[in-house]
Amino acid sequence: MRRHRTTARGLFLILALGLSAAAWAAPAGKPPARIVFPVIGPASYVDDYGDSRPQGRHEGNDIMSVRRALAVAAEAGRVEFQSGSSRAGCMLYLYGQSGTKYVYVHLNNDVTSRNDNRGGCVGGVAFPRGLKSGQRVAAGQPVGYVGDSGDADGAQPHLHFEMRPAAGGSTNPHPYLRRAQRLLFYAPLGSTFTLGLTGTVAETDGTDLRLKVNSLRWWPNGLRVTEVGRTLTLDVSAAIVEQAKGATPRAFAAAKKGHRVTVYTLPQPATREAQLGNDRTLLAQRIVILGD
Repeated sequence: MRRHRTTARGLFLILALGLSAAAWAAPAGKPPARIVFPVIGPASYVDDYGDSRPQGRHEGNDIMSVRRALAVAAEAGRVEFQSGSSRAGCMLYLYGQSGTKYVYVHLNNDVTSRNDNRGGCVGGVAFPRGLKSGQRVAAGQPVGYVGDSGDADGAQPHLHFEMRPAAGGSTNPHPYLRRAQRLLFYAPLGSTFTLGLTGTVAETDGTDLRLKVNSLRWWPNGLRVTEVGRTLTLDVSAAIVEQAKGATPRAFAAAKKGHRVTVYTLPQPATREAQLGNDRTLLAQRIVILGD
């Protein structure tokens, strides 16, 4: 793979792709010190690299999740769709700018919430609609949907995730997953986004609100994440509160601990801190009380 020189133009491209200078400076052929965690939404994993499998040694880590959870780019690079393997099912390769090849296996092939196997390895089912094989993607950009295609059919949906540095064979992803940046959502850096966060009020003091988030949706693309399982601290100093069956603005104090609410954020430019859901980076505009 061609080595890139760090010029002013190159630095601009790096920032546009959402990479830190440190990640770009990783030695050729070695993964960045901190990749983006390859699943947005619920995820659990263990160090199962090298475990015995019927087909041989396990060359990645299985990230357990839910059907149609978002699989995202671990670093900026180019995607290549793969299909037709009875063992891997729907899959893709991500050729990262560091020289690392990432392998995403068992992507979704279902068109309903059940294991129907009716969808195939196509856009809108296995891959985001509009994403094309050969396209360049930014770090954290959605590249697929978690599923159970191939020989995982009928098992819990999960992403088999491999890392293959340019020097040769696979390497254990587990240390990289433990250090990875886990995104709450994705929007191109600098673009305007807004979120709808549904969950339960954990704590509030009139300025901040700690919300146990169950699900979220982000715009402008309308993508939805279920079973989020994270508690976020939101800046609600400018928010208004309303009941679900009425639009009368109320004081923020109307939202109490234990209330089920949906919080809509103010439109704001995407930053990596906001994508990560860091405390007080998300600004609430409206809080709808759904019930106690």
